[in-house]
Amino acid sequence: MRSHYDFTTMKGEKNPYIARLKQPITIRLDKDTVTYFKNLSNDLGMPYQNLINLYLRDCAQLHKKLKLKWA
Repeated sequence: MRSHYDFTTMKGEKNPYIARLKQPITIRLDKDTVTYFKNLSNDLGMPYQNLINLYLRDCAQLHKKLKLKWA
């Protein structure tokens, strides 16, 4: 490797995947829910945040609606 690199002549390019970047948010979840996804993610070998994102994406793509019935 060189000890010095000249970046002054480098042409910048926009990130082609900028539209697909994730948006950081703050969300409050029950401890039991987080524990469930953490345990499941350990079994699958992936981060629990990615697992929650995959689950929510699946719900959004399939237009799943939650059916609640209050007593």
